Amino acid sequence: MPILVMKFGGTSVADLTRIRAAAEKVRAEVARGHDVIVIVSAMAGRTNELVGWVNETSPLYDAREYDAVVSSGENVTAGLMALTLQEMDVPARSWQGWQVPIHTTSAHGAARIEGIDRAALDAKFAEGFRVAVIAGFQGLSPEGRITTLGRGGSDTTAVAFAAAFDAIRCDIYTDVDGIYTTDPRISAKARKLARISFEEMLELASLGAKVLQTRSVELAMRYKVRLRVLSSFEETDETSGTLVCDEDEIMESKVVSGVAHSRDEAKLTLVTVEDRPGIAAAIFGPLAEAGVNVDMIVQNISEQAQGDGEGPREVTDMTFSCPTDQVARARKALEAAQERGDIRFDSLEVDTEVSKVSVVGIGMRSHAGVAARMFAALAAEGVNIKVIATSEIKISVLIDRKYMELAVQALHDAFGLDKAD
Repeated sequence: MPILVMKFGGTSVADLTRIRAAAEKVRAEVARGHDVIVIVSAMAGRTNELVGWVNETSPLYDAREYDAVVSSGENVTAGLMALTLQEMDVPARSWQGWQVPIHTTSAHGAARIEGIDRAALDAKFAEGFRVAVIAGFQGLSPEGRITTLGRGGSDTTAVAFAAAFDAIRCDIYTDVDGIYTTDPRISAKARKLARISFEEMLELASLGAKVLQTRSVELAMRYKVRLRVLSSFEETDETSGTLVCDEDEIMESKVVSGVAHSRDEAKLTLVTVEDRPGIAAAIFGPLAEAGVNVDMIVQNISEQAQGDGEGPREVTDMTFSCPTDQVARARKALEAAQERGDIRFDSLEVDTEVSKVSVVGIGMRSHAGVAARMFAALAAEGVNIKVIATSEIKISVLIDRKYMELAVQALHDAFGLDKAD
């Protein structure tokens, strides 16, 4: 029988009533003739509770034991889901990550899936079981220890199973009914998309859209796993939600498909840094080692400055952005590099009151003038642009945070995203 993967997030399995409602959706798919692999998250709030217990018990914790504790939330949900399905006369059983097994790297707390053994599940489906309920977010290291995949890892688990079992689709059930052209909390004109390409979804996820984990979209794009995002709390059919698919499945795309934002960004500028071969590596190497997620980068035109007894030297300013919660880490890494003599700069200027706003669309590849329209729309609202970065299907700008919502609304209107295709 064809296999369908269904993933239920924490809010979808927050209590026994919601687990029962999710199980009804699974039973409906079994009745349609599917064998189903169900991936479950921990009940809403449970992972935070477990993390809190670990931190309270041992602030400098052993990462292996952290994973052993934090992964237990998904185990509870998987068992309860299997029991509920059995009460509905649906042949089902639960599996923890090590039982499948799901093979991962040894990076506890941020492991990556390296492979999934099909044999055990295939055998159960052959025996007549119709549903395998898998604890998401977890796996097994080469050393035989439980690992976790990082926050949102159940999405990645679901896509990995869909790829490993050649599933017809991977349905992600969550608390929203699809992917919108922008955040509906910011723009009342936000419209639900029927389809969006992998590349567009990947950009939106990386730019701050919280519906899907970035790694899960990367995996889906690599293995051509069709994703469908839909609500756990509504009646659904084959047309519900938003389908994330290959570009070839989208007949005609708008030039821009969505407007994304990231509220808590910071702009850092190294003033009067040496302009010489290797300077970028000397700056961004230590930042990478410190775990700083650098995004937008701008280097000014170089000029000559008088050195200390060394004659004139070429200098420039280097600006980049990162999340605000990584500013202290970035400052420490850069100051340490300067103390070692790896780089020289006069000062480090930090602006923590900026946000990033981006327009995304595969239609940009074949249409000119997107940047001009974007900049004109922002100018009309008096929004000043501090930094610009572009890719083939994205244009991002860094602006003062107080103008973020205004910018999102203006760009949504400028590109007519409230209108259906």
